[in-house]
Amino acid sequence: MQNIKTYIEENQQRFIDELIELLKIPSISADPKYKTDVVKTANAVKQKLVDAGADNCTLIETAGYPVVYAEKIIDAKLPTVLVYGHYDVQPPDPLDLWHSPPFEPVVKNGKIYARGACDDKGQMYMHVKAFEFMHKTNQLPCNIKFMIEGEEEVGSANLASFLVANKEKLNADIILISDTSIIANDIPSITVGLRGLSYLQVEVTGPNRDLHSGVYGGAVANPINVLCEMIASMKDENNHITIPGFYDEVEELTKELRAEMGKAPFNVDAYKKHLDINEVHGEANYTTRERTSIRPTLDVNGIWGGYIGEGAKTVLPSKAYAKISMRLVPHQNNDKITALFQKHFESIAPKSVKVKVIPHHGGNPVVTPTDTVAYKAAAKAMETTFGKTPIPAREGGSIPIVALFENVLGLKSILMGFGLDSDAIHSPNEHFGIFNYLKGIETIPYFFQYYAKSGK
Repeated sequence: MQNIKTYIEENQQRFIDELIELLKIPSISADPKYKTDVVKTANAVKQKLVDAGADNCTLIETAGYPVVYAEKIIDAKLPTVLVYGHYDVQPPDPLDLWHSPPFEPVVKNGKIYARGACDDKGQMYMHVKAFEFMHKTNQLPCNIKFMIEGEEEVGSANLASFLVANKEKLNADIILISDTSIIANDIPSITVGLRGLSYLQVEVTGPNRDLHSGVYGGAVANPINVLCEMIASMKDENNHITIPGFYDEVEELTKELRAEMGKAPFNVDAYKKHLDINEVHGEANYTTRERTSIRPTLDVNGIWGGYIGEGAKTVLPSKAYAKISMRLVPHQNNDKITALFQKHFESIAPKSVKVKVIPHHGGNPVVTPTDTVAYKAAAKAMETTFGKTPIPAREGGSIPIVALFENVLGLKSILMGFGLDSDAIHSPNEHFGIFNYLKGIETIPYFFQYYAKSGK
């Protein structure tokens, strides 16, 4: 790719500065009080696409936050790549664990620290800058379309109707996404599998009001105690999930395939040291890598109830709550798993309490093939810039839109991310390596070049 490294060197500080400005905007889609900031971010992304040279840059309204759309059609006979990303971010809580304010980006030790730095503003913006290079140096080899949404972190609830309504506008040959990671900066990889997700909230109600624990304790069920017991019962001594029917559709991989996947470098001692834990934990008879990629999970993401203020208050609470997520694997269906959870949760509740299950959002798991023209183009692009052939890898995270793209648009996705598992996405002190950011900008144009050469 002519002059790509030179272009990056000449514009490196501008690329970093522009990303930092984007990271300053708290585009938290889960919290309505940040609505103005989310829309402000959408407009900022739109303007950056205009500046980069894209045509028909617009905000397309949905029932939620708008989708940023842009395109550059150079020849209808050439292949079209649809770039997907998202401009919304996770809430930054707990704020007291951040070393610097989450929306005041800091560059330290070669990394940019801010909420959304890696997930997904930094990775999304790599594509804007890669397009800028291709356009301004007259090296765009095929058509490109951008679809950048603002609700990925809350389940992309309005994307299905958006895709149906804009199916012709989004017509393409392949979808390119950077919202995943590589194994290490010297071990490139391409994600070929993502777990699905079922996310819900549960509510356990005991007495009709908070009670004095001395007067009523021991005679009236404590909803927090009951909730903890119910959650604990959902896994056995081998950390196997006990919901009836939960594993009915779980894909059991062959020993040969598991052995092949196990060749990816992994140091369990370094893993424990990085997380400051004494031992790993999970389903019996599976490795740490397998537990986070090819096996389903059930985790409590938040739990609350009763008195949590300063000092003491001897209260027997009326209610207890928890947010629970289940990561799913092929061929589990998120709607079916949500229904199974609800039925089981209601069945194990003692008569002393009432329970309520509120589904939030979900998505189905995805496995992408490695024998396609697009995958081979991505692998060749990474090999060109990293000097090594990338390893196909399955990841534990979920991008519900990927399955939706297949079902509605009939398009496969290439998951060519540049983050690292250690980037603390969804956690305090999220960061994105400047090496990774610039390497993405360098690699993406090669994907376009190799994919265009191979044809549709």
